[in-house]
Amino acid sequence: MSRHFATTVLSVIMTLLLPALVFAAPVSYDDPLESVNRKIFAFNDVLDTYALKPVAKTYQRLTPRLVQTMVNNFFENLGEFRNIASSGLQLHGGDALTSSGRLLINSTVGILGLIDVATPLGLDRRYSDFGLTFAHWGIPSGPYLVLPLLGPATLRSGVGRIPNAYVNPVTYYDDDTNSLLIGGVDVINRRTQLLSAEGLIIGERYTFIRDSYLQRREFLITGQQPEDDF
Repeated sequence: MSRHFATTVLSVIMTLLLPALVFAAPVSYDDPLESVNRKIFAFNDVLDTYALKPVAKTYQRLTPRLVQTMVNNFFENLGEFRNIASSGLQLHGGDALTSSGRLLINSTVGILGLIDVATPLGLDRRYSDFGLTFAHWGIPSGPYLVLPLLGPATLRSGVGRIPNAYVNPVTYYDDDTNSLLIGGVDVINRRTQLLSAEGLIIGERYTFIRDSYLQRREFLITGQQPEDDF
C-alpha cells in the first residue's frame, strides 16, 4: 500500500510539473532589497576580512598543494550526491549517470574522493544544485539576496540550499564535534579556492559580486553566456 501510494504521489507531482519542466525560469537581476543587502554585505565583508580570509591565506601558505587538492577533491566528491539528486529531478539522465559514475569511482579507487580518478577517465564533473532544479521546474528566481555568512543568492537558490544540505552525508553524521570540524574545513577550503579570483574584481565590490553571481547562475541554467552590461 505504501509503495503504491508513493508511486501515485510521484506520478501526480510529475504530471503537475511537466509543463514547467520544458521552460526554465530565468534569473532575475532585480535588486529591490539593495539597501538591506548592502548592510549584510558589509557585515560579511568585515567578517571575511578579519577572520575567514586570514585563515584561508594561512591554510594556503602552510598546507602542501597536494593536500589542498585532496581536501578539495573530497568535498567535491561529497557534492556528487547533490549533483545526482538535482540532475535526476531535472530529468537530466546523462548528467545524473555521469555524477553517479564519478561518485562510485572516486569513492572507491579514489580513496573516499581524495583523488579524482574519474576526470582523467573522461567523466567530467557536472555541477547541479536544487536552486537550478527549481529554475528548471519554472519556479521564479525572486530578488537578489545577500545572506548573512553565506553570501550572494537569489530567493530561489537560497531556498535551494535547504535540500542541498539534506543530500549532504555530513548532515547525518552523528558526532557533532567532528561534523562541525568537517564543516569548518569545507568553509576554509571554499574560501581558499576564491583567493585567486579576488584580483578579477573591477569597480565597486558589491555590484561586481552581485552581477558576477547572477551571470554565473544564468549560465548554469541556460548554458549561454549572458551579456556583460546590465
